[in-house]
Amino acid sequence: MNTDISLFWHRRDLRTTDNAGLYHALQSSLAVLPLFIFDTTILEQLEDKADARVTFIYQQIEQLKTAYEKQGGSLLIEIGKPLDVFEKLLKKYSIRTVYTNNDYEPAALQRDKAVHDLLHTKNISFYSFKDHVIFEKHEVIKKDGSPYTIYTPYMKAWKAKYAEKGIAAFPSEKKLSHLLKLDPLPLPSLEKIGFKPSDLPLPSAEITVGLIKQYDKQRDTPSVQGTSHLGIHFRFGTISIRQKVKHAAQLNETFLNELIWREFYQMIIFHFPRSAKDSFKTKYDTIPWRNDEKLFDKWCKGETGYPIVDAGMRELNATGFMHNRVRMVVASFLSKHLLIDWRWGETYFAQKLLDYELASNVGGWQWAAGCGCDAAPYFRVFNPLLQAERFDPQQLYIKKWVPEFDTSHYAKPIVEHVFARNRAIATYKKALS
Repeated sequence: MNTDISLFWHRRDLRTTDNAGLYHALQSSLAVLPLFIFDTTILEQLEDKADARVTFIYQQIEQLKTAYEKQGGSLLIEIGKPLDVFEKLLKKYSIRTVYTNNDYEPAALQRDKAVHDLLHTKNISFYSFKDHVIFEKHEVIKKDGSPYTIYTPYMKAWKAKYAEKGIAAFPSEKKLSHLLKLDPLPLPSLEKIGFKPSDLPLPSAEITVGLIKQYDKQRDTPSVQGTSHLGIHFRFGTISIRQKVKHAAQLNETFLNELIWREFYQMIIFHFPRSAKDSFKTKYDTIPWRNDEKLFDKWCKGETGYPIVDAGMRELNATGFMHNRVRMVVASFLSKHLLIDWRWGETYFAQKLLDYELASNVGGWQWAAGCGCDAAPYFRVFNPLLQAERFDPQQLYIKKWVPEFDTSHYAKPIVEHVFARNRAIATYKKALS
């Protein structure tokens, strides 16, 4: 194609509405061809070839393609490693500029640098914009210029910035007439990508005003629909974080605080990329984990003999979701009761969670294990029995996921709580002294 064009590269922003990078692309003087790459670097790491997240992405790509075609354009869909894809596209299209939205994970930053460097050799401009968060990089930092590593002061500074700046909107949906006009482009089958459809139910992006208003009262009760289930939509950008923050700021401060936690962890990963693999508090990497594979298998299957832990793991295995309160309990149990490296649990969650997001998952696991930037102290060891009494007093959640609970068929505890608590505290204390 000889016509000079701009490419807009979709990644974690699978929508046409309020999309910052897409808006700026459509504002440019060139017609815009949207692009999505099924990145084999990522897909090859997925063992489950019926991974529900791939099905979710595929469905969103179908919808995105249809939305563009209604406006006379289409969505270019490629399969491969991004650098290889761009090398191919540069031979096929007369690309003058590439637009996208920022990502903050270490692997994504390396990917973007490689693409940027390739484009630079061809005198092609590469523009990337803030879309996945409200504030990024150095927008919310301490007075001395260093990043926050404790949530509460970060949250206060974030809210002050929000009150001062507000949020700009990017009405990309109103600019779709600037798309490159072309016939519909082919959509590869899920099988061609190397996957098959998942039968897991996928969460809707719809959330009621009532749920947000009641969020602070219901979010810790796993037996009720008290959380938003929007994680997968934030992860892949099928909804605008700007719009949801506006709603949250008006309706429920606790819900807003959770969205700020998400941004806090995004910025921790950005400023401290080593924390994606290593403990933020480096001394914690000296802890002599027991890493008992048989006990880990019991934890994975939900056969620990601790009802709320087992309910949580079975919910995860069956649905790809686990209630937020329960995530803390099962993570604490693995890292402290069983003294199994938090990275084992983080990896298992990465395989199973529909809403898996590296920054939040690593942040949550390091919080539970005590080794994170703003973590629970090592001597805080959740008592799973008391947690169940407090947050599932009628055992509605437990009985739903552990039907044999309260019968002779239910597993005996794989470790005794008081013994495990004392062992964990002693082990941590010795390693950290």
